[in-house]
Amino acid sequence: MTTQQLITQIHKKKSFLCIGLDVDLTKIPKHLLKEDDPIFAFNKAIIDATHHLCVAYKPNTAFYEAYGIKGWQALEKTIKYLNKNHPEIYTIADAKRGDIGNTSTMYAKAFFEDLGFDSVTVAPYMGKDSVEPFLAFKDKHTILLALTSNQGAFDFQTKEIDGVELYKQVLETSKSWENSENLMYVVGATKAEFLGDIRKIIPDSFLLVPGVGAQGGNLQEVCKYGMNDAVGLLINSSRGIIYASQDENFAEAAAKKAEELQLQMAFEL
Repeated sequence: MTTQQLITQIHKKKSFLCIGLDVDLTKIPKHLLKEDDPIFAFNKAIIDATHHLCVAYKPNTAFYEAYGIKGWQALEKTIKYLNKNHPEIYTIADAKRGDIGNTSTMYAKAFFEDLGFDSVTVAPYMGKDSVEPFLAFKDKHTILLALTSNQGAFDFQTKEIDGVELYKQVLETSKSWENSENLMYVVGATKAEFLGDIRKIIPDSFLLVPGVGAQGGNLQEVCKYGMNDAVGLLINSSRGIIYASQDENFAEAAAKKAEELQLQMAFEL
């Protein structure tokens, strides 16, 4: 999916909501555990109930890898279901990969070619040659970890080197990489006060912003400092939507939570 196609969907749906499909079998409704594939059954119900309210879905691969081959098969079924039934929806493999060049190429093939995701999250710590293999894929996006929402972000990301915070150096350096127009960036909603400085460095890039909802991020603050002329934001909510209820009406409850966010987003557009 191209950036322009994503922007078109945002304006069509009046939403820049991304729903995180982070499936924990201890948290899903108990009746689903009787299904042959409870993970996919849960995801399908959430997707069927919310696809008109969001523009993206983001499965965190750890929640699938934890269940071995059955978890990976559920991830594959989920992305195939999305690509077949809702090809207009942007898909993010939240895998946080990144390694030496030939290994990164294989990671990219796994998520872009085999599974068919539109994008994948990548850690920048190993630098240019660990990221450029992802950037080489046409009409695919690499979402670089820039300033994350967790408390440990302050361990390294905001440390100053020669008077400049490390995350700012990552942003600036990444602009020089080949096919950098295919970059997006992760910026946590709990770091909204940093968005003004971030936008000075990457004014036109899309930002994937986790942390709204369960982690305490504020949507209005993120929009105030992070939105650009093309919107430029994908606001992710996971637990706050998908675990809105553990009863049999869980999908309906998830849709209600998603609609609450979508209506707030429509007001910001």
